[in-house]
Amino acid sequence: MIGVMGTAPRLATDRVEALLSLEQHLITEQCAIERWFRCQWQKTPPPFYASVDLRNAGFKLAPIDTNLFPAGFNNLNPEYAPLYVSAVQHYLAQYHPGLERVLLLPENHTRNGFYLENVARLAELLEQAGLNVRVASLRGEAQELELPSGGRLRLEALERHGDHLQAGDFLPELILLNNDLSGGTPPLLEGLAQTILPPLAAGWRTRRKSQHFAHYRRLAQELGEVIDIDPWLIDPIFRRCQGIDFMRAEGRDCLVANVNAVLDAIRERYAHYGIQARPFVIVKADAGTYGMGVMTAYSGEEFLELNRKARTRMAKSKEGLPVSDVFIQEGVYTYERTAENAVAEPVVYLVGQQVLGGFYRVHRERGEDENLNAPGAHFEPMAFAETGVNPCRNSPPDAPINRYYAYGVIARLAVMAAAREARDWSTQSRA
Repeated sequence: MIGVMGTAPRLATDRVEALLSLEQHLITEQCAIERWFRCQWQKTPPPFYASVDLRNAGFKLAPIDTNLFPAGFNNLNPEYAPLYVSAVQHYLAQYHPGLERVLLLPENHTRNGFYLENVARLAELLEQAGLNVRVASLRGEAQELELPSGGRLRLEALERHGDHLQAGDFLPELILLNNDLSGGTPPLLEGLAQTILPPLAAGWRTRRKSQHFAHYRRLAQELGEVIDIDPWLIDPIFRRCQGIDFMRAEGRDCLVANVNAVLDAIRERYAHYGIQARPFVIVKADAGTYGMGVMTAYSGEEFLELNRKARTRMAKSKEGLPVSDVFIQEGVYTYERTAENAVAEPVVYLVGQQVLGGFYRVHRERGEDENLNAPGAHFEPMAFAETGVNPCRNSPPDAPINRYYAYGVIARLAVMAAAREARDWSTQSRA
């Protein structure tokens, strides 16, 4: 872990003026933005927590992924822990008043020490918010695990009694998932009377990136009308292909056509704004996370020439699950670089609608057009002194407090899209 960044990374691009204009506009329209958000949250409550990966191209600031099972609480700036605890307390008071007992269910990969540090930190924040917390393994067995920091994490054994889940004599009122259920919903969790957050439908076996970004697109258009900006400046173009089999080369025509369609749409926007950059797309599984099965492409025809190694890499996602639905997303350059000239992208964490802060994902071996969520990445906490909703009008738009406000606006918009996804799941479950 590298020390906390006191300033935002520099923008290594000649498009700084365009970004400053966007950031300045967001600051100027703060009252309208916050009023709009307040009205939207009254209609659609936010998820308990989320993290949003952003890309800053100088001329464009947009989300590229929204994770409803965030796994980097150990990477947040520890100096602002009281803000994190306050956000948890505020969410619980508003949506789960009187809640006392929480069971935290993490991922099964107990050999990943850094992930376990995240679990321990999350449990600690919940306890500091006044909750009685236990951590248990979906595999069932109790175990004591050593953490890289020198601490220990106790995983309790799980038991199911009727429609309730418990750990020993600990009977939780709420079950908090930090497991994205990529492998499907375990029977142990089905039909429980206890509240589960995020809901089981948020797992990657059923959730789709294309559905999320369809909601995000509509929200970007709505906000764009309120504050008079082109929604493309904050919204990545995307398309979807189904029935893809990379190993058998099935569905290639769909990939070629849709990759080229997205590239053509990007070229039109670049020409409109006079942007001298080469359009590209990111092709990835429509379901799943962990940066697996991701490819940068500059032409649809590249998918006619994939070698076996590339096809194998694209064919499977987390837990070895086959990829058949593919998400084709406008590639957003990241022109943010650290003092050591490494490429960086911001990751913003939220509890409810409150921005906690975040960190920069930094990769010294990757380029500005590549996926940074890959082996070799490290994390540098952002110095969020506020909760990301208080810009300073007397400071330049690229001052850290103002850049972080811009990050917070886009991240909250993505979380609102996730809230609308959840509304859809709730409607479908009642149908």
